[in-house]
This record gives sequence, structure tokens and C-alpha cells, in this order.
Amino acid sequence: MNGATFHDGLRVRDDAGIDQELRLTSPPLRWSILAGVLLIFAVTNLPWTLDDYDQAKQAYTSFEMVQQGHWLYQHTPNEAVATKPPLVGWISTALYEVARSWEAAWRWPSLLAALTLLLFLRREASAAYGSLAGLFAMAAFGLNLLSARLATLVRTDMPLALVTFLIGWLIWRKIRRGENWSTRDRMILFVLLTITMLIKGPIVYAFILPGLVCYQLLRRKRGGSSAWSGWWPWILSLAIFVLWVVGGIVRQPGFYESVVLKEFAGRFTETVHKPQPIYFYLPHLLQKFAPWSLLVIGLAVVFWRRGARAQAATLWLICWIVGGLVLMSLIPSKRVDRIFPVIPPLCLLLGAQIAAVREGEVRKIRRWLTAALISACVFTGGYTIWKVGNSARKGKAALVEFSREVRREAAENHWRYEVVGGHEEGMLLYLRRDHFLAPNDAVQRWQSGQLDALVVQEKLAQRLSSRLPAAKQALVSEKSGFVTRYSFFVRAAP
Repeated sequence: MNGATFHDGLRVRDDAGIDQELRLTSPPLRWSILAGVLLIFAVTNLPWTLDDYDQAKQAYTSFEMVQQGHWLYQHTPNEAVATKPPLVGWISTALYEVARSWEAAWRWPSLLAALTLLLFLRREASAAYGSLAGLFAMAAFGLNLLSARLATLVRTDMPLALVTFLIGWLIWRKIRRGENWSTRDRMILFVLLTITMLIKGPIVYAFILPGLVCYQLLRRKRGGSSAWSGWWPWILSLAIFVLWVVGGIVRQPGFYESVVLKEFAGRFTETVHKPQPIYFYLPHLLQKFAPWSLLVIGLAVVFWRRGARAQAATLWLICWIVGGLVLMSLIPSKRVDRIFPVIPPLCLLLGAQIAAVREGEVRKIRRWLTAALISACVFTGGYTIWKVGNSARKGKAALVEFSREVRREAAENHWRYEVVGGHEEGMLLYLRRDHFLAPNDAVQRWQSGQLDALVVQEKLAQRLSSRLPAAKQALVSEKSGFVTRYSFFVRAAP
């Protein structure tokens, strides 16, 4: 076969000089990547515990809804005011009614959001830029450290990233198609904005509005479709969030101090939350999103050297990413996972870059793509293996296994049991209890015969055991490098 054979803009030659189709989009490779990503998403956080990253606080919101009927405003396990809106808690509650498993109900919102983003990115990048671009957009989203870590965490980051991306994607589609905003489009935007408000408040503005302003300013010079939908979807969705805040201030003691002053206003100060330098997110993003971050930069340099001019839709992706990164960097309070919503548009941008490759750049870019894919598999897969192995070696599941055994024995013997308060907020949820007991309350209830068993933190066990008549130690949690040990006391038979 003479001449060149092209596939999604890339061409290769074998040693004999015969052109062959690059098979990076072959079904076996595509399905292998998808299966590998699903496996990484499912196992990276094993064993599933609630002992870090405030997972217990998020899990407790849905548990409190079911146990106490608090649907609009919730608390933390230690009875402080919950600082996030309730939508993800509502979703977990609905999932619990279906699955009857709290572990599934707490983790499925993040996992389902991650899988939706994975498949949606592949579909949209393939439709806009070709199947090769779709494959690498999917691989970039699935094979990076941030996605692997957040995919099954009991947090709001992944659902927030999904809905934030849908808002940016809606704008991207309008620009790409050159369409005007219809009433239906504005209604969809309003619904999406309202969902983000009920997930994590107005943080969506930080990821979308700076890019919108930048794009609109550049559009005046370069031309292209308008990205602006009008004010009412933005204002009306914010008004719904403000109503929720006002209701909390009026109905919940401590809401104003915890949510308005500390959680929201405190993010913009150097004193309330731990501040980080302005450059904090950039090196973390380069590392956590490697090797794709390096590939995006390398392709950008290639296009800059040849003087390429970004199309309007690609310009919006750049403004969207850079605008969100810059504004989040200006906020003093920072944490690595908060920048995650810029990852999906980065994956879509990578697809746009792959589609813009010219014939003369094919051989170099082909090597880059292959190296990036192999490196991502090794890097992310190695991280997953290390993390699971490290957690198993340090006995991270000690309290989960201990609590499961407590629940089993209590159910078999029909024991009434409670847990004395400790630093491990997840203990309430492991034991399926909705409040901690103070030590004196626990002693009083034991002595009055209201309790048959009691779970006590090891540091309090010796001090309380002498005040618990007829108590014997039935179980002790395994030693763990992560958390305190607990003892299970039961009332001895007379």
C-alpha cells in the first residue's frame, strides 16, 4: 500500500516504509483502559473507612436524615453544625433505601459521578475531535492520582466536579455550534447551577465566571459565539442558596458562626483556615495530573511555535481552566482536592489538542501519546497498589472490623449498647449510632440498667471500667497506626 493512511490525524510507518493505521483506538485497548480505570476507582480507597478527609462528617448527614429526620440542616458526629448543603446527603439517603447498605449509599454518589464523567468525556471528545481524542480524554480523567483518590471517597468533590463540568460543557457546546441561548438552555443552566449550590454552595462561580469574563473579553477581539446566557439563571440559583443560608441562621444555633463566618468568610482570611501560598495548586496539579499535565503543556508549546490560533470552543476551554485555577489560587485557604473541577475540562482540552496535530508533527506526538499512556498506567496503578498495601499493613480497617463484630454480637444477644465519645467520628457510623455518650452519662445509664454493653475508647477504658458494675471486656480493636483502640464492655451474667 503506497501513500499515507491517517487515523484521527496521526500517521505511522513500519520499518519497511509502508504506512499503517495507528491502532491506539482499537477496541481491545479501549476496553482494557476502561476496565483498568474501573478497577482503580473501585479499589484505591480499600479498605473503606471514614477516618480521614472528613468523610465521617459527610456520611453522617444522610445517617442523620434517616435516623432523626433532619432533611435541610444536619450536624457532625460530634454535634457541631454541618457546613455543607444537603443534596449529596439526599442522594445517599435515596440510595440507602434502594441498596439497604450504608457503605454503598455513602460511596456510590462519588463513584457514579466519576463513571459518568469518564464516559461522558469520551463521548463528547470523540464526537467533537475523533475517537483518538476521546480515548485519551477518557484515559486522562481515569488515570491520574486525583480521580483515583476521589472516586469512592465519601465527599462532595466528585459530584461537584460532574455538575460544574456539565455547566462548562453546556457553554462549550453553545460556542462550538454557534447557537444562541434559548429559554430551554437557560432553564437547564439554572437547574445545574442550583444543583451545585445545593452540593457545595457558590464555589461553582470560582470555576466558571472568571473564564466567562476572560472569554467574553477575548471574543470582542477574535470573534466567535457569545458564552453568556444572561443573568437570571445565575441570580435565581444563588437566591435559592441564600434562602437555605437564611433559614439556617434563623433555625440552627451556631449556623452563622460555623457556616457563614468560619466556613465561607474564613476561606478569604489568613487566620481561620490554614493558608497556603498563591502557587500552591500549580505544582500539585502538575504532579497529581501527571503525565497528562506535561503532555498538555508540551502540545501547547508545539502549537505556539507554529503560531496556531485556538478555535473559539478551544479558547473557552483554556479560559475556563486558567480562570478557575487563578481565582482558586488567590483564595488563601487551599486544599489539593478543591482544584479537582479543573481536571475534566483539561481532559477535553487534551482531546482538542490531539485533533489539531498536523501531518509533520505526527511522529513526535505519537511517541508522546504512547509514553503518556504507559506512564499513566504505571504511575496510577503503582499508586493504587501502594495505597491499598500500605493501608492493609497498618491495619486501617481495625475499627471497621471491630465495630462489625460488636454489631453482630449485640444483634445476636439483643444487647442495648452505646459508644462513649472519642476523636474518631467514624465510630458512630461504624456502630450505627446517631450520638456519642459523655462518660458520666454512660456510667449513669449502665448503673441504672439501661445498657447491656458499651464501646469505650482505650484511654477511658481503665478509668470507666471501675465504675461499671459487673462489666467485662469482651472485645478490643486491633492495634492500628491510624486511630485509637477501642474496648467493648458487656454486662456479665449474674
